[in-house]
Amino acid sequence: MFSKIIKEFFLKKLVNKKLTQHELNEADGKITTIGILVDETYFENKEHLYQQFLAQGFLPENIVLLSFKNKYKAKETVKEPYFSLTNVGLSGRINKKEVQDFIKTPFDMLVSFYDERKAPLMLVTKQSKAKFKVGFSSVDKRMFHLMIASQVEKQEEFTSELFKYLRILNKI
Repeated sequence: MFSKIIKEFFLKKLVNKKLTQHELNEADGKITTIGILVDETYFENKEHLYQQFLAQGFLPENIVLLSFKNKYKAKETVKEPYFSLTNVGLSGRINKKEVQDFIKTPFDMLVSFYDERKAPLMLVTKQSKAKFKVGFSSVDKRMFHLMIASQVEKQEEFTSELFKYLRILNKI
């Protein structure tokens, strides 16, 4: 318990330091590949979120889902790649291959579907090679190209606003 608190403290400090030196690159072009980072601790309806992107015409092979949960049970089965706080070191190094691959993939858009400031999620968002990053405005304004003022519980509102602005920006 105490080590978890220390780890989260150092990770928050590391993320904040990296964000002060961080500049968002300009994102051009249409969106075809999407990475979705979900905080499964509070939001378990990942499949419905995934289906909403499919309904907009995105291909299943172009959508990658990564889940985060504070703690996974030993017998719990998860279909998509996932990680937890135990997979992140004090220095911010992530020791799980699926997460490293997710970070290195140059998605056209990364959707960070979490509305609380959690250091492991913010670290993955910050390190991601995605060209266009979307998230909730309650997290950190320095990380995203597009921020939507909503809550995780209002998934329909978030996705409708997201697709509305992507059309306005001529991204889809």
